[in-house]
Amino acid sequence: MEIFAFSGIINGIVALVFGGLVFFKDWRNRQNQIFFLMTLSIALWSFSYWQWLSSGNADESLNWVRLLSLGSMFIPVFFFHWVAKLLGIADKNGKIIKLAYSLAIFFSFFIFSPHFIKSVQPKLFFSFWPNPGIIYSLYFFLIYVSLISYTAFLLIKHYRLSSDNQEKGRVLYIIIGLFFGFGGGLSNFPLWYGINIPPYGNFAVALFPFLLGYAALKHSLFHIKVIATELLIFSLWLFILFRLLLTETLSDQITDGVLLLLLLAIGALLIKSVRQEVRQREKLEKLTKELEKANARLKELDQLKTEFLSLASHQFRSPLTAMKGYSSLILEGSYGEVNPSVKEAVQNIFYSADNLSEVVQDFLDVSRIEQGRMKYDFVKVDMKKLIESVINELKPNIQEAGLGIKFEFEPGEYFVKADRGKLNQVIINLVDNAQKYTKEGEIAVSLVKKDKKVLTKIKDRGIGIKKEDLPKLFGKFVRSKDANEVNVKGTGLGLYLVKKIMEAHQGRVWAYSAGIGGGSTFFLELDEA
Repeated sequence: MEIFAFSGIINGIVALVFGGLVFFKDWRNRQNQIFFLMTLSIALWSFSYWQWLSSGNADESLNWVRLLSLGSMFIPVFFFHWVAKLLGIADKNGKIIKLAYSLAIFFSFFIFSPHFIKSVQPKLFFSFWPNPGIIYSLYFFLIYVSLISYTAFLLIKHYRLSSDNQEKGRVLYIIIGLFFGFGGGLSNFPLWYGINIPPYGNFAVALFPFLLGYAALKHSLFHIKVIATELLIFSLWLFILFRLLLTETLSDQITDGVLLLLLLAIGALLIKSVRQEVRQREKLEKLTKELEKANARLKELDQLKTEFLSLASHQFRSPLTAMKGYSSLILEGSYGEVNPSVKEAVQNIFYSADNLSEVVQDFLDVSRIEQGRMKYDFVKVDMKKLIESVINELKPNIQEAGLGIKFEFEPGEYFVKADRGKLNQVIINLVDNAQKYTKEGEIAVSLVKKDKKVLTKIKDRGIGIKKEDLPKLFGKFVRSKDANEVNVKGTGLGLYLVKKIMEAHQGRVWAYSAGIGGGSTFFLELDEA
C-alpha cells in the first residue's frame, strides 16, 4: 500500500539527514563514523522498503526485500557498537562486537539464498510479502532479538547507575529511540510468519535516527519535559507530512500544506520555550549545588575555627591562671611588702589577666556550644535569690562606677528549672553590660510572674540601641558602632552566649530600646517550675 511505501521514504530521509549532521560535525570521530554507517544501513533498509512495496511484480519485489534485509542485518550491529562507544564500554565488550560483525557478515552471504528468503506472496492488503527461510529465522533470533535485548540491558543499567542528570537524559533519548526504532521495525515481522498484523509501527521508525542523532549532537537539555515536547511535535509534523503526500485533491493538499507550515512554526516556538524553561531550571539546580558545596565548605571551616578557638583558649587558660594567682599573692603581701608604684602595676596585671580570663572563658563556652559539648545540670532554682546574689556580687563595681542598682519584685515564689551556674552567668552578663554602657543613673532589675512564666527585666539608662541593630543584637561577634565607642574591650560574644544558654533552657531573651540615648531593657523569660 502507498502509505506504507511512503513511510520508507520518510524513514530514509530522516536517517540520512541526522546521519550526515552527526558525521560532518566531526567526521574523524570513530563514534560518529559508526553512527553514520548505522544511518546508511537504515536508509538502505528504508528506501528498499519503499521500492519493494511500490514494485509491480514478484521477482522485483523479492530482490528489493533481499537488499532491504542486507540493510536491516547491520542496523543492530552498528547500533550496539555505537552504544558501547558512547557508554565507554567498547573495550569491555570487544569480543561481543567482533562476534556481532562476524555473524552479520556470515548471514549476508545467504541474502540471495532461498534458505534466507523463500519467496513473496500476497498477504493482507499487500501484493507481495516475503516468506522467511530457516537461515533468516536464525538471523532474526541471533542478531535482531538477542543483540538488541543486550543493548537495551546495557542502556537501562547505565541509566540506573548514572548520577549525572545530563548523561541520564542522553541515555533516555537513546532508550526511547530504541523503543520506537526497533519496536517499529519489529511490527513488520508478524506478517513474515503468517500472523495477520499490519506493520503500523513502521511509521515510528523515523524517530529512531532523530532521537539518536539528537543525543549524539546535544550535550545539554536532556530533560524529560523537552523529550516529551519534541516527540509530540515531531510526531505531528510526520503525521501531517504523510497526509500531504497521500492526499489526492488539490484543495486537501493546500489545506495540509498550510497546516504543516503553521505546525512547523508553532512547534518550533513551543520547543524553544520549553528548552528555555528547562535551561533556566538547570542553571538554578547548578547554582543550588554550588551553594550547597560552598555551605558545606563554610561549615567545615567553621568547625575548624571552633576547634582552634577551643584549643587556643585552653592554652591561654593556664598562664592566665598563674598570672592571676601570683599577682594576688603579691598584692596580699605573701612575698613581702610592696611599694605603691609596684603594687599599682601588679594590680593592673591582675585586672588585665582577670578580664582576659573572662574573654577566654567566653571563647571556651562558644566552642563547647558549637561542638555540642556544653553540659547542663537542671535543678529547681530560686530566681529571686539568684538575682540577689548577683547584685551583691556586682554592687561594689557598680557603685564604684557612680551608678545605683535596685531590685523590685512582687511577694511570692519565683522558681524555675535551670542550670544554676549557667543562669547565674546569664544574669551577670546582662547586669555587667548595663553597668558598662551606662554613664549615670541607676540599673533597675525586676521580677514578675505571668501565665506560668517568670520574667526578669534588666533596665538601664545607658547609650541605647539603634532600631536596625536590635534584630542582630544576639549574633556571634556582633557589636554596634556606638557600643564600640563606649567599651572597646567587648568581644561580641556575651549576648550570643546568653541567647544560646536561654535556648537550652527552652526560654527566651530579647531586648527593647527607644533608640540612641534612650537606654535599654533586656528580658529573660523562663517557665515556672
